Formats: sequence, C-alpha cells, structure tokens
Amino acid sequence: MKMNPLLTTVSLAGFFAIAPWPAVLVAADEPPSPKNAASNPLHDPKALEQLKLMSATLAAAKALTFRTNSTVEVPAKTGQFITLFATSEFALKRPNKLRVKVTGEVPNFDFTYDGSTVAAFAPNNKVFSVSKAPDTVDAMLPVVQKETGIHFASSYVLFSDPYAVLSKDLTSAVVVGADTVQGAPCEHLAFRSPGVNWEVWVESGARAIPRRLVITYTDVTNFPRFLVEFSHWNFHPRLSDGDFEFKPPAGTKEIEFLADFKAKIRSR
Repeated sequence: MKMNPLLTTVSLAGFFAIAPWPAVLVAADEPPSPKNAASNPLHDPKALEQLKLMSATLAAAKALTFRTNSTVEVPAKTGQFITLFATSEFALKRPNKLRVKVTGEVPNFDFTYDGSTVAAFAPNNKVFSVSKAPDTVDAMLPVVQKETGIHFASSYVLFSDPYAVLSKDLTSAVVVGADTVQGAPCEHLAFRSPGVNWEVWVESGARAIPRRLVITYTDVTNFPRFLVEFSHWNFHPRLSDGDFEFKPPAGTKEIEFLADFKAKIRSR
C-alpha cells in the first residue's frame, strides 16, 4: 500500500511501530500500593477492582489469541489529523513467544518473537529485520519499543501482570457506567496518567475480558487518539513453538532494524 505524501514521517508510526507519543503501556517496576490507591479520593475502588479482574483473566492464560480492529489519528503536513484503520492478529504463548500480523491502511508487517530473537517482515517491500531480544515478553516489549520503535497499542494485555502496567502512575480512576460492546455487556472505565487519558470497556461477569480501549495523548497537539476493539478471544489455542519461528520468504532482503526498516515502512 502506497501512503499519501501529505502524511508526515511521524504519521507513519501508526499505533504499532515507531510510536512518537508517550507510551502509557510499559512495564511497571513494581505494582502500585493498594493502600495508596484506595486512599486517593480520585481513585474509585470499583474501577480498580474491575481492572484487577480483567488483569487476572489475562494473566491466567498460558496462551491466547485475539484480533484487534484499530484506528489511529496521525498528522498530515496540512496540519489536519488523518484517521487510519488497521486489523491485527495476535498470538501469545507465555512467557516468551509472540506473533502479530498487522494489515490495513497503516504500514503492514509481521512481527515474531521466539524467546531470544525478534523479527519484522514487511511483505509489500519484501524486506525483513532481525535482532536479539530479552528472554521474556515482559522484558522484550519495552526494550524493542526503545530500540526499534515498534509499539502495539494493545501491549498491556500481553504482560504477565496487566494491572501493574496499567495502574502505574494513575492520577484518577472512575466507573463511567454500563455499556454494550459487540453484543457483550461491559463496564466502561476511565483513567488518567501524566500526559495520557485512557478508557477501557471490560466485559461484565467472571469472563472480564477487554472489549475496547481508547487512549488520548493530552500533551500532544490536537490530542491524538488510538481506538482499539478486541474480538475473537481464544484462551485455549493450539500453539507450538514453531508458530513463532521466523523463516525469511524466498526473494526477500535483510536490512538493518533501526534505520532501514523504518525507512521502508515509512515509504509506502
């Protein structure tokens, strides 16, 4: 897919790579203190409890797959923010296997992590990049974001303790109310962290899976937003280690991760 020249280099970051805005979804050094959270008048205990239930559902899964349909607002040279749409397919096998396939209006690529190596393949350009990585998903995601710019807006569901990630540095937490997403009853929750407002719709009941996520970057001009809708959850997928191995397709070329790969995905 060839990108319109009106879009800036930064705009091609999308929501999955070369994130130019502050990242709220990064690993927490340590979990927040429940006592401090409860004593903050802007922290609704019901919102935090629902966030914990969602985290427990995700953390209990040894493996999972899901799909996201996402929108991201990116700046054009005209000053207007353009909305791009994408679909991503995720497969996770804890503690150290991840595969993501991104398609849509954003630059398309496949990402794989096998416990020691990450690889990104841009099929439209027939190029790929490979790099060594830490030995767990928790350690890999922040490092890969820092070193390569690759960032997924739904990263928090991939961590072993999503609650520790999402509740770090919270300044407020509220229950907005009940809603229905994709036919499922949900609790709509809203949170604030420095530079970031975010909301999540969590399915009601014991299942407690995320159905929708909205992130607004409040310290960036025009308050750009990500919107992610989750579907096709499977907490008992059949995944083998071989599903996360990257084998370069015939006729493709290896390029450097940090500079050349970014340039290639920006060029479309």
